[in-house]
Amino acid sequence: MTGITQEQDDLAYDVFAKACPSRGTLEHVTGRWGGLTLGALYEGSMRFNELRRRVDGVSEKMLSQTLHALERDGLVHREAQPTNPPRVDYELTPLGRAVAERLLALIHCVEGSMDDVLAARARYDETRGAL
Repeated sequence: MTGITQEQDDLAYDVFAKACPSRGTLEHVTGRWGGLTLGALYEGSMRFNELRRRVDGVSEKMLSQTLHALERDGLVHREAQPTNPPRVDYELTPLGRAVAERLLALIHCVEGSMDDVLAARARYDETRGAL
């Protein structure tokens, strides 16, 4: 038995099982906007519009939905200040920081491999015809 298999056997949840609640959290974390939002919040606490500017291309609606999902999963903390106008700050929870660190490692791996990715795309397009 490999170490990975043993670890999987020791876990109470299995993301590969259709009904496992961990699958939904994984989707929130790895979805297009979830990963970018967690990565941006790793830089520090941000207000909604700061976050929206940092995550270029996200709509107000999608960012709001993403933040709600991440807050529900315990990855993001929302703090509303009773000021006029109201001030709302978002920051990572300790669990959110742990997840974001792992996501950022993946992001840096992808960014650092883009020359290879672009070359592979060009080879693929040459042999299969550009899409």
